Order: sequence, then structure tokens, then C-alpha cells
Amino acid sequence: MSSTLKDEEVGPSRRARVRRLPERGRYDRATVDSILDEGFVCHLGVCSPDGPVVIPTAYVRVGDCIYLHGAPANYALRRAVDGDSVCLAVTLVDALVLARSAFHHSINYRSVMVFGVAHEVEDFDEKRTALMAFVDHVVPGRSPDTRPPSDSELRATRVVKVDIDEVSAKVRTGGPKDDPEDLDLTGIWAGEMPLRVVPGPPLADDSAPVTVPVPSYLLAYKRPGGATPAEAPA
Repeated sequence: MSSTLKDEEVGPSRRARVRRLPERGRYDRATVDSILDEGFVCHLGVCSPDGPVVIPTAYVRVGDCIYLHGAPANYALRRAVDGDSVCLAVTLVDALVLARSAFHHSINYRSVMVFGVAHEVEDFDEKRTALMAFVDHVVPGRSPDTRPPSDSELRATRVVKVDIDEVSAKVRTGGPKDDPEDLDLTGIWAGEMPLRVVPGPPLADDSAPVTVPVPSYLLAYKRPGGATPAEAPA
């Protein structure tokens, strides 16, 4: 069964279904979208004549598809559009989980796996829109402050669109899951160490003589669950 993000509940298809600890599987649009929209980097898996290839690359979700971009000679992107389908994986790490036993140490995370067919984007208007979406994905509100890509820059950039045909999320939350007999161990700290993306103060580029005030969207910049530069520790 194949499904898109237009459905309130997506999947699970046979290959996207979470099998190990299936209670951690999530298939609703809100969970999938929130993870994809918070992340910066996905791992793109493609098949090549020499075997599987997986590379980290930037991405942006626009509706029911994911855009990737790179140089025209980018090997993984070329293989992606030449193949039958691709796999994309995004993982966000939320906390370290320290248990009383070494065996039960873990990590709290949110992850998404997407399976779909990749298509090269040839239309300049769609390419330009996708590349500007990349800018706003990284820094919301940034694109109006930038010069849009020129036609020559668009020709020098390969843009690939992956339709989200099959998708699932997997989420771990909460503290350690120690064995009952280990709860009586003394002198061992157990719990969670939360992790978050914390921006530092913006550093202006000094290669041009004109001084421009720091934009408000940078002063207030934060990823979900993170802090703003003003709140970040010095």
C-alpha cells in the first residue's frame, strides 16, 4: 500500500512499516512533517553498479515532496534520478538516556524514513522556487533578503524532487528502561541528558564596508525546542 502526506495517516506500507519496537512507529502527518521540517540534513540512499551508496545532503520539504540539490555532476543525485526509487532518512537526537546497566543505555530520537521516486527538476521557475525554499527552511524569513538564483546559477545546479510515496516515523521518548532487579543498585546515577540545537550570536561578514543591522529573524532564531541567540550561553 502506498500513501502520501495528503492523508491524515500515512502508511504503513510493507517496507516502511516499523518492525523493531513497533509501538514507536508513527504514521500521522503531523509527526512526519514536524521531523522533516526541523531537520537540516538527510541521508540519501541510492543503488549503484558498485553497490549501495548513502550520502548526507541538505533537503527541504515542500508539501508532499522533498527537494535535494547539488552540482550537475553529483553522483548520488544522478543515480537517484536514474534509478527506480530512493530512500531518505532524517534523524533528530533529543537526549542521551543513561541507565543503571550498560545494556539499557539509549538515545531519545525522532526519525523519518521516506521511500519515493526521484525526478530531475528542469523547469527554471520550479528550480528557483525550490532553492529559495531551501533558504527559508534553514532560516525562516531569509529569502526576501537575498538575491534569487540567476539563470546561470540554475543551470549550474541539479535539483531533484522526491515524491513521498511511502513514509514512517520512529520516536523514542522517556527515561531508561532498567530491569527491575537493577533499580535497587546504589551509587549509579540514571536519567536523561537533554540535547538541543543552540545558536550562538550572529557574526557579521566584514568583507563589505556597508554595515547592516542584524535581521530580527536572526535575533529570534531558534529550532523547535531550542534557544534563541540571546538565550544561548556565552
